[in-house]
Amino acid sequence: MFTTSKYTRFAIIMLSLGAIIGTTELASAGIRRAEVNMRLATQNYRIDKAVAQGKLTHAQAAVLHADDKAIRNQERFDAKFDNGHITHAEQKALNQLENGVSKKIK
Repeated sequence: MFTTSKYTRFAIIMLSLGAIIGTTELASAGIRRAEVNMRLATQNYRIDKAVAQGKLTHAQAAVLHADDKAIRNQERFDAKFDNGHITHAEQKALNQLENGVSKKIK
């Protein structure tokens, strides 16, 4: 008999919902935009984790979160002019901005 803990069941449910939402997002917003947004979400997680571990102060984290917010706003601005999609060049530029923020996360 297969038994799972409540945390495992929760993780399975969240992954399933994420797959459904991700599929919808990919269809409506484009793969490039979804990749940029996933990277921003990952960076936000890394920032919060660094604060929790004491590697970053709250002030440093606030600056990094502001940088991420500016990148997200730029991504939304770029997508506004192409029916919710971003071009390869726009994705490359956003990735370069994300690289700068990523290097600041310890």
